[in-house]
Amino acid sequence: MTAPPDLAEAEYILPLRWSEDSRLDELIGYLRVLSGWMRITVVDGSPPGVFEAHRLAWQGLVTHIHPEPGLGRNGKAAGVISGVRRSGSEFLVLADDDVRYALPGLRRLVVLLRDAELVRPQNYFLEWPWHARWDTARTLLNRAFGSDYPGTLGVRRSMLEATGGYDADVLFENLELIRTVEAAGGRQIRADGLFVGRMPPALAHFRGQRVRQAYDSFAQPGRLAAELSLLPLLCWAARRPARLVALLAASIALAEAGRRRHGGTAVFPPGSALWAPCWVLERAVCSWLALGLRLAGGVHYAGGRIPRAGTSARQLRRRYRTQATGAPIQRRGGQRTWL
Repeated sequence: MTAPPDLAEAEYILPLRWSEDSRLDELIGYLRVLSGWMRITVVDGSPPGVFEAHRLAWQGLVTHIHPEPGLGRNGKAAGVISGVRRSGSEFLVLADDDVRYALPGLRRLVVLLRDAELVRPQNYFLEWPWHARWDTARTLLNRAFGSDYPGTLGVRRSMLEATGGYDADVLFENLELIRTVEAAGGRQIRADGLFVGRMPPALAHFRGQRVRQAYDSFAQPGRLAAELSLLPLLCWAARRPARLVALLAASIALAEAGRRRHGGTAVFPPGSALWAPCWVLERAVCSWLALGLRLAGGVHYAGGRIPRAGTSARQLRRRYRTQATGAPIQRRGGQRTWL
């Protein structure tokens, strides 16, 4: 199949690390369709036996490589950097292994990348087990206050070459990439109405992510302070049931506002906002558990610990003001463009 002309300059980079292959057949089907539209590089940090099974399964569909050693403790970020270094394409689609693009979404992402250095779409779940509905409440609350953090981004390769990549020793790798691009002068488009599907995680994986996601907030001190205040606030409200009901109702109202923003009702089912109290109660507890992990040396990740959630935007701006990052920035029509 010939790739669509508007995707000829684009490449899909998929970092993964699997210990078993229960989802392999479904992913093969997706990659088979995707390979008819654009080039694909899979950066595979799986153990040798699993890596070899992938090599045989994906032969002729993708470029299948190992991540480069020594890039950092965050395997996903190291995989992205490895794929970017290998790529010869300017427009890159970075995506987790559970992301499932349709052709119109890919085309729109690449079109937006012609006017920006980074494009941030919106994920939604393609299937709706109860824990997907629970986690969707987090997405809706993020949308109510701004934008969500998806498992996929569009980025220009020249931008990441100019910055020398981004820090692969932090936990919240997507935020780190976004901040790095903006600190170096790149333009971000928050495409909150560009909806990209993703498969829900297994229940065990969902459970394992609760405290780890709370730990991400250490990269956003204002948000962390608000989340740490939830538990004492809820304990105070619980002394009078009417106050507690009012607080939880407010979370539902905010989540519903997020559902209605930028056409979200097309992909987020009615009733999604009703799960907001569950997520608020979860984060009220998990924020304090995350604080305990911080005091203990960091969050557990791939057999080690990662102490830092991310680099502050101020520190990154200072870094890119004081060090050479590659080609200079020039302005065209009021926009910053890397040459």
